[in-house]
Amino acid sequence: MLTKKGKYGLKALVDLARLGPGETAFINDIALRNNIPKKFLDTILLELRNAGVLRSKKGPGGGYSLSRPASEIRIGHVIRTLDGPLAPIRCASRTAYEACDDCSDPERCQVRRSMTEVRDAIAEILDNMSLEQFVAGGSDIDIPEREDRRASQIG
Repeated sequence: MLTKKGKYGLKALVDLARLGPGETAFINDIALRNNIPKKFLDTILLELRNAGVLRSKKGPGGGYSLSRPASEIRIGHVIRTLDGPLAPIRCASRTAYEACDDCSDPERCQVRRSMTEVRDAIAEILDNMSLEQFVAGGSDIDIPEREDRRASQIG
């Protein structure tokens, strides 16, 4: 599930993506426009800046802006930066795998196998969705067709 931190981060990025070229926005303005607590937004934008998604500038004409075009920022990267792995359970994660205490055979565990499929489906969508597409409503996302899904749709 997307946390408030992830949701607020995405709202702030949408706000920044709608700025004109060379424009910046102050945290107070972003927080006010999107109904986000300012202190929480400070933390979120700092994490996104440290991850290379945003840049900040102090002084006159300062504020936050995207570090690169919205078409080059992937939603999957943003969510992983703010919320951690996309997998619904740790044993299905590629980046933060942890074996379950109650599982004697992870390779045969049906819960893990099913949640790995869920993780793959989520990652497929979010890793192929740019911020530009997200702002536009998610249309025209190029998601590679998986062999096993194609076979189940045909049969």
